[in-house]
Amino acid sequence: MSNLSKLEFVALDISGKNYLSWVLDAEIHLAAKGLDATITQGNEASSQDKAKAMIFLRHHLDEGLKIEYLTVKDPLEFWTDLKGRYDHLKATVLPRTRYEWMHLRFQDFKTVIEYNSAVFRITSQLKLCGETIKDEDMLGKTLTTFHASNVILQHQYREKGFQKYSELISMSFGG
Repeated sequence: MSNLSKLEFVALDISGKNYLSWVLDAEIHLAAKGLDATITQGNEASSQDKAKAMIFLRHHLDEGLKIEYLTVKDPLEFWTDLKGRYDHLKATVLPRTRYEWMHLRFQDFKTVIEYNSAVFRITSQLKLCGETIKDEDMLGKTLTTFHASNVILQHQYREKGFQKYSELISMSFGG
């Protein structure tokens, strides 16, 4: 258990449920350590850099995955194997997250903070799956999902011409 406190980010779960965020975290940390080339096709990384990358990646694995990939020493081979094993999760996460986005309504939340949290959770999942979500999408979603009794307020916010979702949330709602 003492190893868990030393993790830079959450270890990859054997189920793969956190694979999409784990990949992003791993790429960022490898880049920060100057080891990102070790997981790219056709790389000419030194054996020392490959070893450092494997130590780092193995350190951020569920114990069961460590055992399964015990003999893999090349970070690119390891990276490719994990992609083959878990990348299909996008196919299950994306439709569910699109559904959540489509049915997200400002009026369904008690507070702006709760709504804002849901917006960022859903948009982050969409981005991890390769979808592009822009500020204008988030603005439009928010303004079009006001309760019917707030049509005048919605119109006033539209007239302010917000360009960024954060401006709408912070200036208009004090969120």
